[in-house]
Amino acid sequence: MNNDYNNPAFKKLLQKLQEESWQLELLISGFAIFGLFTAIEPIYLSLQEAKNSEQAYKIIICVVALISCAILIFNLLLHVLLRGLWIGALGLRYVSGDIDYEKLRYSKKFTKYLEKRVGSFDKYIATLENYCSIIFAVSFLLIFYVLALTFTIIVIALIGRFMIDNDNLPNWISRGIGIPLLLFFVFGALITFFDFVSQGLLKKKNWISKIYFPIYWVFSFVTLSFLYRPLIYNFLDNKFGRRLSFLLTPLFIFLFVATSFRYNKSNYFSKNLKSSSYVINNSNYEDLFDEKVDDINKVTIQSKVIKDPFVKVFVKHSDLIENRMFYYNPGLKPDKDIRGITTDIVIIDDGRKRKNKDSLRQEYIKTFNSIYFVTIDSLTYKPEFVFSKTKRGTLGFETYVGISSLNEGKHLLDLKRRRAEDNKDTTILRVERIPFWYFKD
Repeated sequence: MNNDYNNPAFKKLLQKLQEESWQLELLISGFAIFGLFTAIEPIYLSLQEAKNSEQAYKIIICVVALISCAILIFNLLLHVLLRGLWIGALGLRYVSGDIDYEKLRYSKKFTKYLEKRVGSFDKYIATLENYCSIIFAVSFLLIFYVLALTFTIIVIALIGRFMIDNDNLPNWISRGIGIPLLLFFVFGALITFFDFVSQGLLKKKNWISKIYFPIYWVFSFVTLSFLYRPLIYNFLDNKFGRRLSFLLTPLFIFLFVATSFRYNKSNYFSKNLKSSSYVINNSNYEDLFDEKVDDINKVTIQSKVIKDPFVKVFVKHSDLIENRMFYYNPGLKPDKDIRGITTDIVIIDDGRKRKNKDSLRQEYIKTFNSIYFVTIDSLTYKPEFVFSKTKRGTLGFETYVGISSLNEGKHLLDLKRRRAEDNKDTTILRVERIPFWYFKD
């Protein structure tokens, strides 16, 4: 097929495809809506796993995927609804033709008003067609907008982390180059967003456009706008497209605010309260934990009601805990921090490094056990924590505390840690409190 866009035959083909595109739109919308509803639950579960294992890159991917799914579902459902109305209007026109206001026999005032406001039935069908086509196209354009915002935030975060906060770089690079670069991207993002919201206002004045052009050029790569720029300008040269683009930002802000509302059932209690002597949070109990809804809590035990002669205590690992290990035991701090994205590919397997790492792991656990301990009803236990991984892949520290000597009934388990002050004094902090009931089997 000759795809020379100046060829009359190609233009004729495009015209034909335009007239028949509604069939493809409905087909794609139907399959997309089904696929999106199917994908939401796995993505949400993946997000929960990423939160529990504190994988920042995976959290970003899942959040962007969920936002994209929500936008597409909303827009495509609206498209299918309007396209169905359009098909119904076509069928009605085949049966009864255009609107005959004379046959309605209304008064002159209403007839004149309806002829002006409602107009021709063909005009109504044409308007519906425009709405359907533009909503279908803008559905996928909005995903690029989400990606553009995500990539901009990522670039700003990377500059802050790997340049400004990087102690391995000379000060003239981390501060002298990093801070101006960060300011350029922050203010450049705000200026680009203003130009987007104002529908190209900064491109219209000659002297402003010359200043704005370098920012526009840089952010065209950061936001990947060079991939979808023709769609944007095709919207903006159309009156209805301009109106829709102008309404997009306040519309989604309104939807975001609307979905944040919730109903409060009490002045004093909510479902997000932490466990205490008078509150139970299901996220602290393994058998009540809902992996589809809940994030695993910092500390968990096996059940609210325990019949075993022991309590299983699991402490979720975090970057904060690892940093605390470095503070209490500086020998654990590596020369190069490899936390973050890494690869399983090993070029050279150095047995000596592996052996050294094993000894450091034992020292790590020893340090953890010297800081953290468990109390039940103010009685102190010194359990031996070991490193563990849950079924969902959450990393942490696990131990078992014998409770056979406890009386039946309610008890309070506290995870506590020592905190060294600058003056070398040590205070005890409570990390988490979990109530449970013990009944002998």
